Amino acid sequence: MKIAFVGKGGSGKTTLSSLFIRHLAANEAPVVAVDADINQHLGAALGLGEAEAVALPAMGAHLPLIKEYLRGSNPRIASAETMIKTTPPGEGSRLLRVLEDNPVYEACARTVRLDDGDIRLMATGPFTESDLGVSCYHSKVGAVELCLNHLIDGPDEYVVVDMTAGSDSFASGMFTRFDMTFLVAEPTRKGVSVYRQYQEYARDFGVALKVVGNKVQGPDDIDFLRAEVGDDLLVTVGHSNWVRAMEKGRPLHFEQLEADNRMSLQTLQNAAEDSYEHRDWERYTRQMVHFHLKNAESWGNAKTGADLAAQVDPAFVLAERMSEVSAGQPV
Repeated sequence: MKIAFVGKGGSGKTTLSSLFIRHLAANEAPVVAVDADINQHLGAALGLGEAEAVALPAMGAHLPLIKEYLRGSNPRIASAETMIKTTPPGEGSRLLRVLEDNPVYEACARTVRLDDGDIRLMATGPFTESDLGVSCYHSKVGAVELCLNHLIDGPDEYVVVDMTAGSDSFASGMFTRFDMTFLVAEPTRKGVSVYRQYQEYARDFGVALKVVGNKVQGPDDIDFLRAEVGDDLLVTVGHSNWVRAMEKGRPLHFEQLEADNRMSLQTLQNAAEDSYEHRDWERYTRQMVHFHLKNAESWGNAKTGADLAAQVDPAFVLAERMSEVSAGQPV
């Protein structure tokens, strides 16, 4: 399952996504975690030291390798240079799988050892001073979108993405790449403002959206969130001494996380598993093509000098059955 954590800056989405990743690892679920936020904090939240977090390879820096590998032998893609972030797979493309070794993971992923298991961690890379006036952060996140477009994941496998704050993901079609989007909201007017933006887009594109109330201190906070988001409020999370200890650099074993918060994380996993039953691979592929054609017309054709609409394979539908194909082999 592909899971996104979104919310305004400071809402606690990175902390909650890291707790969810730890929870999945404790439940022995295979996990690929992706830090797609402009502020790269997921590694630290998962227990990496400052030097280890800084040393994570940037997906954006390996974009040529990613494109060349995913292109495979697809005859509709003339060269890796003509691929853009929305390029969809087709006959001959290589697909990524959660449980495999491939050149993309070798270059861009690192194994992080948690208390109860290992996960793979990937990061877009920070927006640096050298990027100012030259590129936008969406070009860096494009590496994540391209990988998600070519990823086959099963019902017991997880790809968890800590998204950039606010509504920036609407600048592309990446917000449609997930089986479930958890929007982290504080019980304040600003805290629910991003929810209203996401709700509109989610409704238009059939995106599953649930709200996680964070920093909740009592019934009044819960009543406020319920009044603002209605039945989309899935669960609430309160103060955590475990999180406070982690933020002080004095991490406790994950099994010492408060029982109420562990139950909240299980509620998130249950909701994600329920959403997988509604996965529609044809709609997923159709939305992928929709945003590719929009990007091709608005800027892609001009940038690459090619007709990117010709990259669309009309007979191709991304599907779980393709996971039976040998790892790294074109489909």
